[in-house]
Amino acid sequence: MAATRTDGDPGLFGPRSVTWQAHGDPMMWVAGIRALYLQALHPRAVRGVMQNSDFRRDAWGRLMRTAGFVGTTTYGTTEAAERAGARVRKIHSMLGATDPDTGERYGVDEPALLLWVHCAEIGSYLHVLRRSGFPLTDAHADRYLAEHRHSARLVGLDPASVPANRAELAAYFARVRPELTAGADAHEVDDFLLRPPTHPLLVPARELLWRRVARLAYDSLPPYAHELYDRAAPPPATVTRRLRATGTLLRHVPARLRWQLPPRHILRAMARLGPGVRPAPYKIGRQAAILDRPGEGAAD
Repeated sequence: MAATRTDGDPGLFGPRSVTWQAHGDPMMWVAGIRALYLQALHPRAVRGVMQNSDFRRDAWGRLMRTAGFVGTTTYGTTEAAERAGARVRKIHSMLGATDPDTGERYGVDEPALLLWVHCAEIGSYLHVLRRSGFPLTDAHADRYLAEHRHSARLVGLDPASVPANRAELAAYFARVRPELTAGADAHEVDDFLLRPPTHPLLVPARELLWRRVARLAYDSLPPYAHELYDRAAPPPATVTRRLRATGTLLRHVPARLRWQLPPRHILRAMARLGPGVRPAPYKIGRQAAILDRPGEGAAD
C-alpha cells in the first residue's frame, strides 16, 4: 500500500472525507456547467454576476476560478483554503447589483444569494456524480452535504443555515422554487453556454465537443428548470445513460494525465501527504466506514 504521511496538513476536508474522493472525478466539469445553468435561474443572483462582470468575455475564466476555489478548498492546506475564502468574501463585500424594476440596490453577499449559489453548486456536483455512476450511497451523499458546511462557511454563510443532508437540500429547493425564473439574464447565460464565442478555426471543435457537454449538463437539470428555460429535455432514462457513458469514457483517461492540468491541486496534495492519499472511487466506502468510528475523522 502506498505510504501516507501523517505530518502534513490534510486541509479543510482531509483524505478520509467523501469530498476528497468525489472531487477528483472528471464528471465534476459537467456538474460545474449544470450549476451555472441552475444558478442563472435566480434573478437576483444572476443579476449580481451580469452587473459585475463581462460574463460573455470571461465566462471560461469564471468557470476556471470556481474550479480553482473548489480545488484549493478540497486539496489545499487549511491556510490556503482559509485564504481563498477570505478573498471571496472580500470581493463579494465590495460588489452590489441594482434591480432594474424597483431601483433597489443590494449586495451580492446577501446570505440568501450566497445560499442559493452554494446549494445549486453542491447539489449539481452531487447529482451529476451519482447519476453518472460514481459510487455514492445515500449515506455518502448525506455525509458529502454535511462536509460542505465547511465550504459554505468560507464564503460567508452560517453553517447552521446550510442544508446538511439530502432531505434538507430537497426542502430548500422546494422552498426557493417560487423565486426562480428564466429572465433575460438567464437566457443570456443559456445562449453563451450553448454557443460560446471562439476563434473561427475552433468552431468545429466547439460544435463537436463543447456543445455536447453543455447539452448534457443542461439535460441533467431538474424538470422545473426545463420548464423555466422553455426547452425540452430528453427522457430522464436517456439522460442517465448518456451521463453514465460519458462518465465511463472520462474515467478511462488515466488520472495522472488528467491531474497534470494546471493548477495540479491533487498532485500537490499527494506530494504533501504522500501517494496513499490519491483520490479514487473505490475508497469511498472504506473511508466513510472509518469516519463512522467514534473519535476518528475530521469534526463537522
